[in-house]
Amino acid sequence: MIEHDITWRPCLVEVNGMPPSPPRPTPGARWSLSAVLVTGPSMAPTLRHGDAVLVRRGERGVRAGDVVVAVFRSRPDLLVVKRAVGLTAEGWWLVGDNPLINDDSRAYGGADIWGRVVARYWPRPRLLRRRRV
Repeated sequence: MIEHDITWRPCLVEVNGMPPSPPRPTPGARWSLSAVLVTGPSMAPTLRHGDAVLVRRGERGVRAGDVVVAVFRSRPDLLVVKRAVGLTAEGWWLVGDNPLINDDSRAYGGADIWGRVVARYWPRPRLLRRRRV
């Protein structure tokens, strides 16, 4: 479960009476990143309650074993961090890394991917890698 999403957006500011320039894409920027705060124990030990992660938005490039942020089709109000297992007819099948918690696809069914977690930046920075499932 995720407490909230913090997306960085540039702020246009007037400088010395000059109007702000229109936003331009950053050279070399290929995807958008969002900062997400993790709540709950379902992804322990990979991610713990209070960890802050960077999420590459979109479903492109997601494979089985990736840690993703998703929305269950049966619970569209709930944004979750889980590990992708595979694509089914209902959507992506997701499971948590903590075997004692079962608030994943076993309870809610298929999910739509919102983005792939690429790194944890707080409190112990590290890149997240794909794991065999």
